[in-house]
Amino acid sequence: MTREWNDRIDLRSDTVTLPDEEMRRAMAEAEVGDDLYGEDPTVRLLEEESAAAVGMEAALFVPSGTMGNEIALHLHGSPGEEVICEALSHVYVSEMGAMAALSGLLPRTIPAPGGLLDPMAVEAAVVTDGGYHSRTAVITVENTHNFGGGTVYGRPHLERILAVAERHGVPTHCDGARIFNAAVALGTSAAVLAAGFTSLMFCLSKGLGAPVGSLLCGSRDFIREARRMRKMFGGGMRQAGVIAAAGLVALRKGPARLPGDHEKAARLGRALAEIPGIVIDPASVQTNIVVFRVEPELVGGTVPPEGTAAAFLARLGEAGVLGGQIDATRARLVTHRDVSGERIDEAIERIRAVVGVAVN
Repeated sequence: MTREWNDRIDLRSDTVTLPDEEMRRAMAEAEVGDDLYGEDPTVRLLEEESAAAVGMEAALFVPSGTMGNEIALHLHGSPGEEVICEALSHVYVSEMGAMAALSGLLPRTIPAPGGLLDPMAVEAAVVTDGGYHSRTAVITVENTHNFGGGTVYGRPHLERILAVAERHGVPTHCDGARIFNAAVALGTSAAVLAAGFTSLMFCLSKGLGAPVGSLLCGSRDFIREARRMRKMFGGGMRQAGVIAAAGLVALRKGPARLPGDHEKAARLGRALAEIPGIVIDPASVQTNIVVFRVEPELVGGTVPPEGTAAAFLARLGEAGVLGGQIDATRARLVTHRDVSGERIDEAIERIRAVVGVAVN
């Protein structure tokens, strides 16, 4: 029987978190002004602290990570130029073709295991002399890589990609929606991982727990132009301090909670690896995202292979565990602060029950 909504364990994404009491109180008490005039003190404080957190000169508060990414790509490139990105990257898969629709840019996709670009493949893809080919506008990386399973780029790996960009005089953008997760996983800081990039975007509304908002970061000149583009793209906000106040709480308090999310994901990954018909290497769970493959026998063998993930997720939904689909055979579960360790254990029990595996 399908469970009531309030009994469901929502692991679709870390975007489903609700603002906590401290955030709600900060929002109610926020000092505000008109941000389009640069007069909202809470937004300005959030932008200053965000820039400092990633070691960049300036930051711009935007409604979403997609808008932050697309403003950056627009400023880095010109119509007809290419954006080098991994084949399952968010800017290519999950932004509705915005780089083409809004900026006339073309994706140059490179498939990579775990979503982590090979610097040699990036080098081979760069085109600086037009001729008959589109020139490279910008090289992008996604850290952590969402559909790669929350995988992380370590600093040495990033250095090699940044060196390619420097050799060819090409700007770089980091989709750092979950950059603080990457920093926690590597035992370093977001600023260390951001160093050398021309621009970077990070989200407040994922693991950090804010209800809305992202920051686009870069040089002061870059952010000055980004502010103009935000208005053009429809992202200008007025008394935005009301939501920026929640973002400040998320920025200040959220990173310290991320290790708990990672531990819950690791526990979930280990449990899934023990279930026949689910294929996952527990070592692949590096942060708070768990991606696994569903074998046909797990859904009774009556579903065609191209529908196994959807069929399995439907069964999980009936048992009160919500997940997301990556592709025809792969599914994703994401841990976050609103699902406790006890609820993760309960989710594991429900998953085992769905597939008929005895609970220890």
